Amino acid sequence: MAREFQRGHKAKISDLTPGTDLYVGVQIAAPGLTFDISCFGLDANEQLSDDRYFIFFNQPKSPEESIQLLGAQSGDTESFRVTLDRIPAAIQKLSFTATLDGSGQMSQIGPGYIRIVAGGEEVVRYAFTGSEFTTERAVMLGDFYLKDVWRFAAVGQGFDGGLDALLKNFGGEVAEEEAPPAAAPAAAPGFAPPAQAAAPPAFGAPPAAQAPQPAPSFGAPPAPTPSPAPQQPMHAAPTIAAPLAPQTPQAPQAPSPYGQPHQPQQPQFGQVPGQGAPPAPPFGQQAPAPYGQPAPAPYGQQPPMGMPPGVPQGMPQGAPATGAGLQAALQPYKETATGQRWTPQNQQLMRVDLTMGGSGVLARQGSMVMYQGKVDFGYKSAGFVGRAVGNATGQEMQLMRCTGRGQVFLAEEGSHLHPIELQGDAICVSAESVLAFDESLQYEVRRVEGHGIPGGALFTMQFQGTGTVIVKTHGTPVVLPVTPTTFADCNAVVAWSAASQVIVSTQVRLRRNAYPGHSGETVNLQFRGAPGNFIVVQPYEV
Repeated sequence: MAREFQRGHKAKISDLTPGTDLYVGVQIAAPGLTFDISCFGLDANEQLSDDRYFIFFNQPKSPEESIQLLGAQSGDTESFRVTLDRIPAAIQKLSFTATLDGSGQMSQIGPGYIRIVAGGEEVVRYAFTGSEFTTERAVMLGDFYLKDVWRFAAVGQGFDGGLDALLKNFGGEVAEEEAPPAAAPAAAPGFAPPAQAAAPPAFGAPPAAQAPQPAPSFGAPPAPTPSPAPQQPMHAAPTIAAPLAPQTPQAPQAPSPYGQPHQPQQPQFGQVPGQGAPPAPPFGQQAPAPYGQPAPAPYGQQPPMGMPPGVPQGMPQGAPATGAGLQAALQPYKETATGQRWTPQNQQLMRVDLTMGGSGVLARQGSMVMYQGKVDFGYKSAGFVGRAVGNATGQEMQLMRCTGRGQVFLAEEGSHLHPIELQGDAICVSAESVLAFDESLQYEVRRVEGHGIPGGALFTMQFQGTGTVIVKTHGTPVVLPVTPTTFADCNAVVAWSAASQVIVSTQVRLRRNAYPGHSGETVNLQFRGAPGNFIVVQPYEV
């Protein structure tokens, strides 16, 4: 009987079936929409380092045929054959994806699934619906990944970009549309379409002769006639200029690369990327920006120095900058989705996907800055004993429980955040330095040996088990190995390995105290332990 997976569930392939010759079927559909279903063969860095392992309708199999595209059959929109024991060692992950070909959103899809069949019997199925997505145009459905042994993970991770953006996310290169007009199939690099000997490709895509837009930018698209017309879609937003004298018909097709007469308001249709533009100062003077993009002064800003007011610059003065310019400005700050449970968005912001991992998350109260999906926030009570111990030791944590299906973004006062994954081992962290952790982890108050530390900081928190704890620091920390002569300021140390022995060390001497003033470094922590132990110190004293 097939096992029903939810998003985030993982299992060893050997626990599902003893076979390695597997059938992978994908069903996804929506009225009026067309989908491209592909498989990315990724290396250890989750990058498409070898284009031959991008399997889609124009490249239906890998070189050794360990991954093959089979087409629509048995009720599946698309299907693959995967022979795990033939996959080269350089390929560490197979990511099965579905992307929209044309307009639409993943929220419009009906019930779908990705399933694995072995020996004619379905062994696992991950089902999904459009209600799990919003404006995404691509979705990573499931992964085969190698971690000691081959495993399967139900991902279900939406992706705002289409197939172009998905390929770039995996480190692939997208061929530009200015490829030579007379495209020879034998000379097309990377993802060239195979000879069309029989039926058209199986994604529900129209035949090549009727498709005005092929698979997005992969390889050289088939050009029926050597016409310059394909250059026109590259300039979907031409500059709108004030009326001029009628332009010559040759201007859109063959602009002079050098020495062209200067026409301040002439839109540059059809300029080939890489071709020299007319010389112009860099701050948006009368010459328009390359590739037909407008270069106005944004949001009503005064014209650049030396420009008289009222001179048109490709679009009305004061119009807000939109399109490619705005998208390029915001691109570095877009959400990062890696398909993992914990994903740093930057040094100060952490994203946790509650749909993965199967357990809730405990986070410091008030640390949520944004969330997506259906998430419940509840109060996490420490109980009477826990509150008493916390008050007595200074290691009390005011926590909230985050559960549901969605993504939560956590931060606190701009602190640097560091995810530390535990796999059965333990780490000691001060409660003040903990932002969040998986509810599956065990935690308790641990006493530090010694005669006393100023401020009563005689205790710390110990986390143990399997899961992730998010540690916050002031600035970028340093990790030092424990040696017999390792000392740290008790107010600067953040965490240490649980196997380390910690002793309070003091340099206070009665003779020194007889004189006014001292160094201010009279008490610190001494660490001892076997090789492999460590401490984490921040460039800041509490």
